[in-house]
Parts: sequence; C-alpha cells; structure tokens
Amino acid sequence: MSRIAPLLLSTWLALTSATAANTASHAADAARYNTSRIVSVGGAVTEILYALGLQKQIVAVDSTSLFPRDALKEKTNVGYLRQLSPEGVLGLNPTVIIAAEGAGPKETVEVIEQASIPFVHVPDHFSGDGIVEKIRLIATTTGRTATGDCLASQVQRDLDRLSALRRQIGAPARVLFILSFVNGRAMVAGSDTAADGIIKLAGGVNAMAGFRGYKPVSDEAILAAQPDTVLTMQRPDQALTADDVLRHPAFTQTRAAQRKSFLSFDGLYLLGFGPRTASAAHDLALALYPTLTRDTPEPRAASSSCLQ
Repeated sequence: MSRIAPLLLSTWLALTSATAANTASHAADAARYNTSRIVSVGGAVTEILYALGLQKQIVAVDSTSLFPRDALKEKTNVGYLRQLSPEGVLGLNPTVIIAAEGAGPKETVEVIEQASIPFVHVPDHFSGDGIVEKIRLIATTTGRTATGDCLASQVQRDLDRLSALRRQIGAPARVLFILSFVNGRAMVAGSDTAADGIIKLAGGVNAMAGFRGYKPVSDEAILAAQPDTVLTMQRPDQALTADDVLRHPAFTQTRAAQRKSFLSFDGLYLLGFGPRTASAAHDLALALYPTLTRDTPEPRAASSSCLQ
C-alpha cells in the first residue's frame, strides 16, 4: 500500500496539472468581450479582424475599411472614422467596438461608453513592432490568441525579410510624401506619420522629417528638401498624377522632377500598417531601388494560412 499511495498521488498531480494547463489555455483563448456583434473602425482593424476569421461577427465597418474588398459591400457603413455618429453606431446593437487610434469625435466615444458598450482603442505606432502589437491586441480582445500568434509570427517573418532587403541599400533615397495641394501649397508628411513610417521601412529617408504630422509647406521648403522621389497615395476622391506634382512650381527644380521619379500606391495598402504593410514596404523598396536583388522571399502574411 505504501508504494501504491505515492504512485496514485503523483498520477493525480499530473492529471491536475494537465487539467489546469488546459483550463489556462482555454482561458487565454476566451474573448475579453462579447464579440458576437463587432463594429470595426479603421482600415487596418478591419483587415486584421478578417485575417483572424471574424468577418461573420462584424456587423459594421467604417468608410476606410477598403480591404478586403467585400467588407464595405457586405457590412453596414458607419461613416468616416473621425466623424462617427453615436446613433449610427448604437443603432446596430454592437457588443463591442474596436477602433483605430483617432476614431471619434470624442463626444461620440463618450456617449457610446456611457451606454456601457466596450470601446477598444487600438494604438497606431508606425513601425514593424507597432503592427505586431496591433495584431496581438486585437487577437487578445477577440479571443483569437492562437490565430493572432500565427498571424503575428508571419508578419514578423515578413519584416525580417524586409530587413534583409534593406541591408542591400547603399545611399538611402530622400522621399517626399504629398497628400494633396491646399490653396496651391503642398500638404506633406513630416515625422510621426504613417507615410514617414513606410518610407523608413522601405529603406528611404523622409525628406520632410523636420516637423511632426501633416502640414502645408512653402515652395521654398520643398526646393530646400530636394527629394529624389515624390510619393503619394491613390484614393477614389482625389488622385494626384505625376504631372500634377512634378510640374508644380514647388517641384520643378527638384531631383525628383529632373528624374521624373513619382510613385503612387493604394492608400490603405501603403499607409494602413496592417498585415500587408511589409508587402507594401517591399514593393516601395523595389520601386525606389530598382537594382536591389529580388532573391529575398516576398512577404506572405496577407495569406489565409493561419485559418487553415
């Protein structure tokens, strides 16, 4: 009997430990909120939720949710993320709202929170680490930690491949991102912007990094910046062309105009800082530096392999 008792005890402890570990695993995968009716606000937020396999639980998206293409076709549109209506959101009976940083206005967020609807703010840090953190936060919020870990790992591998590509770059290109023209002056991107972040990920230097945010600048400031390339984003309501920009008096004497170096990418793809951002930075790097060798595997985190 004295030999059997310790054996039974050790067996019981092993089973208890296994049960506890299994319970902890399920607890870690349990949604922090009721996710049966999600309102997704922000293009990258929606993209991540779809990548996590949660599209059937999304009841509405905002107007910046342009990828996947079906999102705005299939879901109710609550409008632009910075101009949300409390009635428009609450009328959908959401169980949780997951929103990109800057969603609002503040008064709308306060009304929603007073209605006891969880409002999850997703920070925007325009870096590779920021993308991974964003994925993990949304995955934890929705109880998809295993899928989130898979997606985050894919993104990290893509970022590592991108880093290997950047190591081939000698002299970095000076890139100026233009958003639009305002009363004849170029609205350009300074530091702490998505444009600044994607330029860095692609191995370039922001030619207008001397200030923060987006602001209109003088023609003299652009001439002094001497960009090698002008970068912009494509959007349905306003598309800048190479002629619009490079023939503007502010740009005609720049190296970009002399080289006719003008690049334009889909706005969400370029600036979304979601699962496809490493792909966007890869494409931008190859456009900036055509002599880079292309033997580095292309990013693949936008695939659906984590759901298989």
